[in-house]
Amino acid sequence: MNLSLTVASFALCTGLVGFAAWWRTRGLDNTSSQDYFLAGRKLPWIQVAGALLLTNLSTEQLIGLNGAASIHGAVVMAWEVVPVFALIAMAWYFLPRYWSGNITTVPQFLEQRFDATSRRIMGIVFIVAIALNILPFVLYSGGVAMSTIFHVHTQLGISERASFQLMAWSIGIIGTCYVLFGGMKAVALSDTLYGAGLLICGLLIPVLALFKLGDGDLLAGLARVLQHQAGKINPVGGPRSNVPFDTLFTGMLFINLFYWCTNQMIVQRSFGAKSFAEAQKGILATAGLKLLGPFFLVIPGIIAAEMFGPAAIGNGDLAYSLLVDAVLPPYLVGVFAAVFLGSVISAFNGGLHSVSTMFSVDLYRGWLRPGSSDHEMVRAGKLFSVVIVFVAIFTSGLLGGSSEGIFTMMKQVMSAFKLPLLAVVIVGMLSRRVPAWAANSSMIVGVFTSILLNCLWGDGFLGFRFSLSSVHIHWLHLAALNTLFLCVFMLVVGQVIPAVSPAPRAPQADVKPSPAMDLTPWSGLRVASVTVAVAAVVFYFALWRLARTG
Repeated sequence: MNLSLTVASFALCTGLVGFAAWWRTRGLDNTSSQDYFLAGRKLPWIQVAGALLLTNLSTEQLIGLNGAASIHGAVVMAWEVVPVFALIAMAWYFLPRYWSGNITTVPQFLEQRFDATSRRIMGIVFIVAIALNILPFVLYSGGVAMSTIFHVHTQLGISERASFQLMAWSIGIIGTCYVLFGGMKAVALSDTLYGAGLLICGLLIPVLALFKLGDGDLLAGLARVLQHQAGKINPVGGPRSNVPFDTLFTGMLFINLFYWCTNQMIVQRSFGAKSFAEAQKGILATAGLKLLGPFFLVIPGIIAAEMFGPAAIGNGDLAYSLLVDAVLPPYLVGVFAAVFLGSVISAFNGGLHSVSTMFSVDLYRGWLRPGSSDHEMVRAGKLFSVVIVFVAIFTSGLLGGSSEGIFTMMKQVMSAFKLPLLAVVIVGMLSRRVPAWAANSSMIVGVFTSILLNCLWGDGFLGFRFSLSSVHIHWLHLAALNTLFLCVFMLVVGQVIPAVSPAPRAPQADVKPSPAMDLTPWSGLRVASVTVAVAAVVFYFALWRLARTG
């Protein structure tokens, strides 16, 4: 590897993105909460789409999802295709209800619907889940990738463990700088630039890999994969597969509804759009881009299974790193390093920025210091984000070693802590009879019922299992069962013991309604929604047919 060329191209790409982010945000008043947390509500649709895509897309998917594909095959592409329908639901149903309340965080919506306690519980659960679930996985997968692909430990003459820690600290520090000094505007801009680069580089990797498999012939490489890995190309999973097909309509759908419709680190990007129509356009553009996901998040894992075999890949987490290391020309290593690291940083600073926002808006001004100024609130959020960085870096060192790989582990933890929040938001939108105490207890008890169901009838939770019967239910079905149970519980309580008085419809004190709030929908919403939905179904069917005839 030509180290000097790699370092030069890496530094050039990283420096250009950093300079662009600084140049576009140098005059921004980051003491204003709206500017810092929502980019002044001035983001065009393309930056909304870029921010949504890159906040979602990082090494926990590049490494984790490709790793899962190398073991289980294309059944895991459901994690990239089902989001299309969740994004459609966000644009049509969830976004109008958020936007009309002129909110900055999803917990603010719960205070409008239930009470201040609902807001605080959701804010705390979100912060804990992002700090202990999202950010550590991003740092862990980023450390694994950078150490493996770019041989950090050999280049610097240090141990692999030390190289991972070095990369974790580097990612954390760079991401924190974006959040502290640039706010959401810098985060969204860097996401857009890195997103374009990641799409190009991500699609290039499987093409180069097929050329290598076919000894310079792309079609020969493709034929080899189709011949030897036909079972892995089929996206329709059986009852014993990693993602059985029927789970697409149960837990898979619910997890994606949470992630794309109620997850603060995602929906906050759409709140920063310069208009309601621009937000909808950005959301549907993201849905279209998600259909490209399997080409660089699933197919490379299947190619790696053919190129290296299960013995070299192990539990799957090394599949993508080994493939990139094997096929990437030396002159592209630096460019790919910059884009790859940029995707890690984008996901990291996206999560960190949402933590900063929720702490400042929902806990600091909304609870601890109700009369605090914008300047005090922003400063508190920045200081809190620094603390969270240290927590995430420490936690990332505890990950690794799961037989299912990091992606499945992350989703299982997410379902336990976050699907109860989805249940409360949905019920809050459906009924005004449900009392606040029912919603608040559901957010807390729902975590324990999820863990209990998985320990009794699933695969356990983080290694713990005390099954009392031989009945086994897939964890995605159990996730849906728990969500439905909480929804039914709240709705029944609403009928039997309804709220004493109608839930408050006016925003709370720290949410100032805007008389100029325009809810005019995007004119192309219907056509775009039908187009991406049909494309998702056709994609599944086409790959299924290819697997059967290949």
